[in-house]
Amino acid sequence: MLKKAFGVDCLSDRQIFRWHKAFAEGREDVNDENRAGRPSTSSSDDNVKRVRDLLNTDRCLSVRLISETLDITKTIVHEIVSESLGMRKVCAKLVPKELTDDQKARRVETC
Repeated sequence: MLKKAFGVDCLSDRQIFRWHKAFAEGREDVNDENRAGRPSTSSSDDNVKRVRDLLNTDRCLSVRLISETLDITKTIVHEIVSESLGMRKVCAKLVPKELTDDQKARRVETC
């Protein structure tokens, strides 16, 4: 019945049963509980700022070089560059993804 009402956005029956059991046992909050292990802080605001500052000095740096310089994994550096900063490689330079028509024309002339 829930799947008819909410479609693909609906929780599975199994997940609904887990939530029901948790609240029946006394849980009062829907927020995630603390988990064991190291917190995920590698794509923190500080690391985003460090990557941005490094790219502002030299836009020709590769993800590998940024990773080695800042001691951050390549995966996280790639995530920061592509998602947080919205950049991609064009002619061996990291540039913003959204280029104006004039910028695109100049890139073609340069390459």
